[in-house]
Amino acid sequence: MNFGKTLFAQLMEFLPWTSFARIVARHGGDSGVRNLSCTEQFRAMAFAQLTYRESLRDIEACLLANQTKLYSMGFRAPVKRSTLADANEARDWRIWEDLAILLIRRARKLYCNDSFGADLTNTVYALDATTIDLCLSLFPWAPFRTSKAAVRLHTLLDLRGNIPAFIHITDGKTHEVNVLDTLPFEAGAFYVMDRGYLDFSRLFTLHQSGAFFVTRAKRGMNAHRVYSMKVDRSTGIICDQRIVLDGFYISQDYPEQLRRIRFKDPETGKTLVFLTNNTALPALTIAALYKSRWQVELFFKWIKQHLRIKRFIGNSENAVKTQIWCAVATYVLIAIVKKELQIDASLYTLLQILSVSIFEKNQLQQALQGAAYISEQYSAANQLNLFNF
Repeated sequence: MNFGKTLFAQLMEFLPWTSFARIVARHGGDSGVRNLSCTEQFRAMAFAQLTYRESLRDIEACLLANQTKLYSMGFRAPVKRSTLADANEARDWRIWEDLAILLIRRARKLYCNDSFGADLTNTVYALDATTIDLCLSLFPWAPFRTSKAAVRLHTLLDLRGNIPAFIHITDGKTHEVNVLDTLPFEAGAFYVMDRGYLDFSRLFTLHQSGAFFVTRAKRGMNAHRVYSMKVDRSTGIICDQRIVLDGFYISQDYPEQLRRIRFKDPETGKTLVFLTNNTALPALTIAALYKSRWQVELFFKWIKQHLRIKRFIGNSENAVKTQIWCAVATYVLIAIVKKELQIDASLYTLLQILSVSIFEKNQLQQALQGAAYISEQYSAANQLNLFNF
């Protein structure tokens, strides 16, 4: 066992640094840089995410307190808050977007065989957006309301492993349905979304690409039934119908038949009406797919609670997007480590362990196993039981 490297240094070894160097060269990230390279900038931002640092001064002070370990963590010199602030303001945020996308591809390959509750071989995505409120006087480039600014995270979540396959960052005024214009559709995949994405012209474009969608119908939708399938009402399915949209313009937006399923949730007693272009799956499977959409809501709640994306250490658009993409890259990196080291603990548990032991020199897998691994050399490892929930 190698106890010579800190947990942070071992964690950073899972990053594809050769590919990252090509990304930096493509965007000219290190052009004219003397003090803080892009590699060191990401390490500093990842350190801030893993240890819950909330300001530039906080990052500087904590790293300076462990100055003797900085070189082994990949820093050539102590990180100054002014240098880090300038780097976040000036360096193209697309460097970190490309890094996150690179990690996302790797993570999705690792989690492609995981189950998410439905017995399907198709890829299933949940599409939704979340709003991060900002101060209008500090972030005037992100208008939202008269007295408030905001950025909106449009996220396509791969339900196998809860890995974000696509993220688009806009200001708060951009409606969530507009993301369908920039989303690359995957033939054969399912896209599960709420009523906010009910735009029939865009959904027909998705249909023509060979993909499937599952969404909810709005009240008063102008349509008529073509025919009905037989259903077992004891399962909660009230009706399974083929419908055609009425009205001159709406029928041109989606000129083909749709499938409408009315379902009564036995847990809440609510009646839900689903729309889909898939005619092969059982009606209960369609209802289960829409229920799985809740995973993207839990993902948003999780990242807002455990990643530093609600308080920003820079005010410009470039600095905000840099921080968000570095947070996403860190999240996906932990997911990769969890899978490659075959650790059963949750991402929450791993982040909690790393937050208090990032400077420890121990084997990474041993440190992250928690209560499942009892070290013969360090009896203090039993304390990790506190995080095993």
